[in-house]
Amino acid sequence: MTCRIRILREGGYFNLFKKIGYYNNFIKSHDFINFNRKYFTTGNLENNDSKDDTIRIDGDSYPVDDFTNVTSSILSKIKRKLHLRPSHPISILRNLIETQLNDFRHIHAFNPIVSTRQNFDDLGFPIDHVGRNKTDSYYINRSVMLRTHTSAHQLQILSAGENKFLVSADVYRRDEIDSSHYPVFHQMEGVQVFDIAEAKEQVSREITKMGQFNYSSVLISNEDEKDSDTSIDNRKNPIQACHPIEAANSVGLHLKHTLNELVKRLFKDEKELKVRWIDAYFPFTSPSWEMEVLYQGKWLEICGCGVILQDIMNKAERPNEIGWAFGLGLERIAMVLFDIPDIRLFWSKDPRFLDQFTFNEIKKFKPFSKYPASARDISFWVDNNTDFHENNFCELVRSVAGDLVEDAKMIDEFIHPVSKRRSLCYRIIYRSMDRNVTNEEINQIQLNVQKEVQTQLGVTLR
Repeated sequence: MTCRIRILREGGYFNLFKKIGYYNNFIKSHDFINFNRKYFTTGNLENNDSKDDTIRIDGDSYPVDDFTNVTSSILSKIKRKLHLRPSHPISILRNLIETQLNDFRHIHAFNPIVSTRQNFDDLGFPIDHVGRNKTDSYYINRSVMLRTHTSAHQLQILSAGENKFLVSADVYRRDEIDSSHYPVFHQMEGVQVFDIAEAKEQVSREITKMGQFNYSSVLISNEDEKDSDTSIDNRKNPIQACHPIEAANSVGLHLKHTLNELVKRLFKDEKELKVRWIDAYFPFTSPSWEMEVLYQGKWLEICGCGVILQDIMNKAERPNEIGWAFGLGLERIAMVLFDIPDIRLFWSKDPRFLDQFTFNEIKKFKPFSKYPASARDISFWVDNNTDFHENNFCELVRSVAGDLVEDAKMIDEFIHPVSKRRSLCYRIIYRSMDRNVTNEEINQIQLNVQKEVQTQLGVTLR
């Protein structure tokens, strides 16, 4: 126990938890070890054959219910933590961003198991928001889930009194199957807070310190006209009524200035860097934007961002402060910067992939031998009373085939003129990233997929 206490004291999290109030309550108690294990260790699904009513993850038991949809293959990814492996592209990108924002507190250690309150309610998600659906998120049970974004920790850290921080972590979402989507990916959340009464002066000092940004050469409005972007007041993307317009404008300007400087660093080889800001909606910011960069002739979405909803600041007991937040997907940017064609490669343990990269350097990926793909089709009827969702189908295919599945797309759909049943046909592409897969192996996987689709999804094979 002494060793554990020393590690926490010497790490950056000692002050954070002391501010939250956990330190005084837990550090001397017998519950400290359990607390440390629960919130700061990697997860791993344990053998649950003897119990059908609980899931054990890293020594902790969680009851299952009608919302439970997390799989052992997903939980096995928790311990990988690609963003903390120094020579991995995800970690290299994380480090480059942290180097640019070096005066922010850098946080990496939060457990991905969170409450639905943390993930949704604390951030103002409407009760009917699509992200709450079982088809979109991984639930351990109705009240506990795998975080879908790093914002799940925002209120907790703000409540600790932190003013500038970056949170990097793995996040989990049920999604389609193709070369750019994977159910586990990595996000980075950035937050900075200002005093409402002094926001204009604080922003002015910080922008002067960072250096004036050449807006005229990079900022483009939605109509592709040059825009200095010094005002954010927009009826379609409104400033919150509780915020003074001058303070909100200053904070929005500081956010955009910070991100402009960041993309200058990340895309330094782009000769004519262009950026545009698209009005957007997020439940936890207003006004909100999506930032895009024109890279190699194509607009690339970098992140979503905005002025933090004041209700969140009030919950953190900081009613006289105003802040901004951004959240970016590390894989999306890394695939472009490192020229990585398939998102599954990030999870490869093949040294031909891993040995190509060096800490703190962006090197273009050099493809090694690409093994042949194998396509299989599956067709089935969906009854009128069956609630079929494509994400459920993709999740089932992934659970059977693992990372051997490269793509799954619907190639045909029709409705029977008499029974009105829908007929769907999906083409599944199988390909290993590091070995040749035999037809016999693919055939067996496809048979298993067919069996599970009919059993689990309530459809009828054709």
